Amino acid sequence: MNRIHSCFLKGLFSVIEKLKGTTEQELRIVLLGLDNAGKTTLLKQLASEDVNTITPTQGFNIKSVTCDGVKLNVWDIGGQRKIRPFWKKYLENTDLLELSELIDEENLKGVPLLIFANKQDLATASPASEIAEGLSLHTYRDREWQIQACSAVSGEGVQDGMNWITNNIVKKK
Repeated sequence: MNRIHSCFLKGLFSVIEKLKGTTEQELRIVLLGLDNAGKTTLLKQLASEDVNTITPTQGFNIKSVTCDGVKLNVWDIGGQRKIRPFWKKYLENTDLLELSELIDEENLKGVPLLIFANKQDLATASPASEIAEGLSLHTYRDREWQIQACSAVSGEGVQDGMNWITNNIVKKK
């Protein structure tokens, strides 16, 4: 297990540690994004799986991570254009949304929005602040939102997103 992966797991467990003493909680998290955005890599990081061999998602992947009474059911839904019309079917009872295109959906009003500005390890990556401005995140006043710079490959920044989930979703449920 590499050092960064080990640090990521430690961080994830520290998030879970904050939840101890609460009744068993379960969150449904949906990862949506365009082709090659890193959704499957992020999911594999969360599930402590090898991120070196990733293939495009055909349909969806689901992983459940359970620690100390908190179950994260993470749905990774393929980003291919032909699949996008079906995204809405996966969104009922979603606790976290990761794609601004769906903000106006009636059944998602008030659902917190976490955007991972992934691939920050690449020289060509746009900074999180530039992405936030491009998405006009400052105009979203009906929900909590966060943009988190990260690299799903290295795990860097993913823990900060997990902390945001804990502080803004789990504690409010």
